Amino acid sequence: MKMSRAIEIVNSEEEISVQYHGIPVWIEGVDELSNLATVHARGTHDVKRVVTVADLDEA
Repeated sequence: MKMSRAIEIVNSEEEISVQYHGIPVWIEGVDELSNLATVHARGTHDVKRVVTVADLDEA
């Protein structure tokens, strides 16, 4: 995924399906300088991961 799309998804009021290596996730935030996103698996809010934006796919 491109950084510009990740930012659009974070700022969107709509629910947009995103996956990280096939796992449905929510994007909590993005860091444009490092090209990283903070995500957590849908249905859980406990385990957060920092992943590269390029590894995210819009489902």
